Amino acid sequence: MFSSLIWMFVLLRSSIADENSIRDADIFPSSPEIERGSALKLFCFLGKRYTPHRNASHIIWKLNHEMIAEENYNIVNETVSSLTIHNFTHSKAHVKCFTKYLGKEQLLVHTEVKSGFPPDTPGNISCIYYVDIELTCTWTSGRETNLKTNYTLYRKMLRGGMVTGPVTPCQSKTESCSFYPPHIPFSNVFCFQVKAENVLGEASSDCVPIPMEEIEKIEPPEILSVKNITGIKQLLTVTWKMPEIKPSQDLICQVQYRNLYTNSSGFVTVPLKSAEKTGSCNLTGLWDSTEYSVAVRCSCVESIFWSEWSRGKTASTEEKAPSEKVDLWRVIGSSHSAGSRSVHLLWKPLNSFPPSGRIQGYKIQYFPENNAALKMTNFSANKNISLLLNEEAYIISVTAYNSAGNSPEAILRIPSTKEKSSQIIETMRTFTTNEEVIVEWVVSEPEVTEYVVEWYEDLGTDPFGRSWQYVSNSTVWKTNKKNFKPFICYNISVYPLYGNKVAAPQSLQTYVQEKKPSEGPVADTGIPGKNEVTIKWKEISKDKRNGFIRNYTIFYKPEDGKELNETVNFDVLQYRLKSLQANTQYTVYIVANNKAGGTSGERKTFKTLKFDKDDVIFIALPVGLSMLFLLGLWITCILKKHTFKKVCWPDIPNPAESIAVEWPLDASMNNSFLKGVASEAKPLDFEDVSVLEHCFPEESQEESLLMKCGSHVPECTDINTKDKINGDKKILYNEENEVPKCFSPSMPYITTDEDIRSEMHSALIPAKEIQPIEMLEDDLCESEQTSITNEGNYNEDVLKLEDFSEKALFNPYLRNSVKTREFLISEHHKNELQTQSNLLPPFQQNVAGQPYVTLDMFGLATAH
Repeated sequence: MFSSLIWMFVLLRSSIADENSIRDADIFPSSPEIERGSALKLFCFLGKRYTPHRNASHIIWKLNHEMIAEENYNIVNETVSSLTIHNFTHSKAHVKCFTKYLGKEQLLVHTEVKSGFPPDTPGNISCIYYVDIELTCTWTSGRETNLKTNYTLYRKMLRGGMVTGPVTPCQSKTESCSFYPPHIPFSNVFCFQVKAENVLGEASSDCVPIPMEEIEKIEPPEILSVKNITGIKQLLTVTWKMPEIKPSQDLICQVQYRNLYTNSSGFVTVPLKSAEKTGSCNLTGLWDSTEYSVAVRCSCVESIFWSEWSRGKTASTEEKAPSEKVDLWRVIGSSHSAGSRSVHLLWKPLNSFPPSGRIQGYKIQYFPENNAALKMTNFSANKNISLLLNEEAYIISVTAYNSAGNSPEAILRIPSTKEKSSQIIETMRTFTTNEEVIVEWVVSEPEVTEYVVEWYEDLGTDPFGRSWQYVSNSTVWKTNKKNFKPFICYNISVYPLYGNKVAAPQSLQTYVQEKKPSEGPVADTGIPGKNEVTIKWKEISKDKRNGFIRNYTIFYKPEDGKELNETVNFDVLQYRLKSLQANTQYTVYIVANNKAGGTSGERKTFKTLKFDKDDVIFIALPVGLSMLFLLGLWITCILKKHTFKKVCWPDIPNPAESIAVEWPLDASMNNSFLKGVASEAKPLDFEDVSVLEHCFPEESQEESLLMKCGSHVPECTDINTKDKINGDKKILYNEENEVPKCFSPSMPYITTDEDIRSEMHSALIPAKEIQPIEMLEDDLCESEQTSITNEGNYNEDVLKLEDFSEKALFNPYLRNSVKTREFLISEHHKNELQTQSNLLPPFQQNVAGQPYVTLDMFGLATAH
């Protein structure tokens, strides 16, 4: 019949599509839901837009983008194509209808297909009645249908096994449904039925009878009080208020009490009549001075459901005096300058079972060991206190107290500063396992049976931050790793106890867990050498080590070279790298290693020197010695300069610079050369001094050289002919630039004493007219010495050259002074010379003691 309906719809839809189609294409059925594993049948209709060029033969089908085989196609007519897929198992899929024309595919229409199952019969129906609030039932639906399924809950009233009265439905899409007032009439018996349905079918459960009294759940009670009774130990009284219930029913209540110290719980059941509005009970067998948390819940006698727990309340049982002494220890500080010292006391209550009561405070008493009358008392609400004691030994006691009394005393002896504790523990070691830290030690006195193990962080400065534990009859101590922090260095000490005295401790350091250092050491290269450098570094701070440093590794690498390394012990903080390349840049860094690994520090660079100290000394020493030698020579020259000057450069008087001699103009004019010059009718001026460098050699060679002087006369004279100065022509005294002859090596002069006494303003006046002596080459070289005979008297004003009858003798003193000097004499100077010539006494030849000025060779010139 369903197939007939489909074909009727196809024919009707086809005719409509041919005559009056308003859509391009359509698919039927739209969004079908079928049973999984059954056949899927779909139809695709073409509209007018696609005809007459296309028809049903051009229709193709795809399932989730995959082409469906053509054997599943069926052409109904020119505009309708059908598709049949047998055993469809996809839970959800998309089927698409296309046209394929001229090699091109065009989507016409698509639809979503779902497959599922018809519903199973619902089961396990259960209900709960929240009194005067709601009635809720739940069930199980069985197999998942994968299709949209609706559920209907029916509530039916039963009488005599028959359904009577109205049936109340409750619609739901899940596996539960609730009825709310006023649709909750109270009845002794209801039955509940569930029907499930979807497009594939429906299923209904049986009507299950459920008595309302059995499913009632009342509101939780309210606790009014929880308290102890004075004078009665280990007891608490609990009182609560019941909620209102209609109709009234007998109830049963349950009281829960939980020990807050151990977190253990207990229960007490209390029945209540329907007329009772409150309930109460006594909790006995509890611990003294212990807090308890109390809660209550109730239920109808016939109901299977308890109410929720009430809000809890806390109370404590009556106190009693603490039964155990505190666990006491001390930390003794260093002595102060005034002889006092700080003693830090630490204690903790013992973990007694059951606990000894709530502690309100602690009483500390102490007195000198030798004078109990000086007892002092302090009180503290904390578990520590600091005392300032002197150098004596003290006895200290600590007791805990509460409202019921005091605990036993914990006594400790503080030794005097002068006591020397004996070393009983010989060796000690520590190691860790997966869960524990273990400390073992060996003692030299086996009679010691009690010890105190103390541990604290190495960087900890708070004396109250230390932990300790007493150990009896054992030299092994174990504790959980959780008592230690990882990557932190701890100090562990073991103190032997004998009597009331504490022996010297044995200590060590340990890490329960290590990791790589947080930072590496920083290298300091200092000043490198030529082939070596000293690398220095500082220890890593303890908070960054994260373990025991085992060694350091120095890595260094030359530029464009291979990296090398050196490893040193943990206690080495500097190392000298040798055999380095000179004048080379290196990169260096240091790695600090512990058990867990290593961490490198900052990279540093340095460059070796081109020359080291030895090279510099080797180079500088010769230079320095040479400089010292030159310095010594210079100092010697400074100190002996007069001696050197006298030997090498003797002082020779310079007539040109003398103020003791002025030549008379007449005497110079009588000279044949000067006459020629005077004929020019121009004044004479001082022009120049020419030096004959080679005329007179050393004394040892005087004779031989004088004999050859004739051949060297041209070399012995230096004639300087100057250009015009200020338009005046300068004429040399040797007449028309002729080469002069060598003059006598010495020539006598006189100066008057009067002129010397008048501070060198007098002039030297020759006895006769002085004229240059023209000597033949043969006369100059003929003998080593020549004498000049001066003739005349004191009345003659000038010396005449003709009076020199004897050859001039060679003066050894003047042997190095053979120079040629040229003088220019002005007209004014001539007049002065003529005036002074009359005043001077005549010159006397070879008379000792006469003042004189030497003039080996001279020339006078008249400036024109």
